[in-house]
Amino acid sequence: MHDTLIYLEKEQTDFPVITRNALEILQVNLGYLCNLSCTHCHVNAGPKRTELMDKATVDLILDFINREAIHTLDLTGGAPEMNPHFEYLVTRARAMDVTVIDRCNLVILEEPGYEGLAGFLAGNKVEVTASLPCYLEDNVDKQRGKGTFGASLSALKKLNALGYGQPDSDLQLNLVFNPQGTNLPPAQQALEKAYKEHLKEHYGIVFNKLFAITNLPIQRFGSMLISKGLFDDYLQLLKDNYRQENLPGVMCRNTLSVDWQGYVYDCDFNQMLQLPLGANPAGKTHLSDLISRPLPGSAITVRQHCYGCTAGQGSSCSGALES
Repeated sequence: MHDTLIYLEKEQTDFPVITRNALEILQVNLGYLCNLSCTHCHVNAGPKRTELMDKATVDLILDFINREAIHTLDLTGGAPEMNPHFEYLVTRARAMDVTVIDRCNLVILEEPGYEGLAGFLAGNKVEVTASLPCYLEDNVDKQRGKGTFGASLSALKKLNALGYGQPDSDLQLNLVFNPQGTNLPPAQQALEKAYKEHLKEHYGIVFNKLFAITNLPIQRFGSMLISKGLFDDYLQLLKDNYRQENLPGVMCRNTLSVDWQGYVYDCDFNQMLQLPLGANPAGKTHLSDLISRPLPGSAITVRQHCYGCTAGQGSSCSGALES
């Protein structure tokens, strides 16, 4: 699905030139297989996808983490837990005292065959960052599929029972909000307060932080914009709300994105667009090629979609950039 890249390439980007700082976070996409097919998904993941990282690449990931002293391993997908080597990677990384983040869609915790997953995450003190695009049932089911809201609540209660999100626990539970339409996310702090009050009052659910993330005009969401003739308008919205003060905090400065085959990119969004690391004229770069290649100070590949990370309050995989 490269039609969004064609749209993004229609004009030369006027996004500012940015360069890398020291590498701190390795974000790894373990594959595009997922139990859901969400409308806002920028990966175009789903139950029919077959791309999954193999064990040899997982071992390469672990070697790279050890060699580069990476402090955080951020696991995504698809549903990263559906990769057969997920638990192996998590336990090995935790044995190196690396913080592990699981970007969980929650529903996977309720699927047959994954009954022990929540306990495994808690036992390894994995930080759970879970997608819950709204706290209202109709909105969630519309965006993610019928019945997903109820399954998400059951999963959250299961995580709470294990200690996740509790004030006296070190088990971190964060929720992720994505707008339903062609709007920027509302103010993160106010939205977090509304989420906490509603989920606590109606369902007895608690969590630590809410991350409000802007939808990027790529893959499934980008294709929807194109089909409805809204792509250019949405891109203009992002550009109109550009804030230069968000540039220092964009995630590509300290994060490296790795795809299921071990190729590396400046960010997860560039990975989906197959844009080579640091505008490499030679094409894609594999993780094995970075053994002697210094990253700090190197150029970051930018396109028009980068305005999505700098618009309004800013957006990263950890939510808004402004405090």
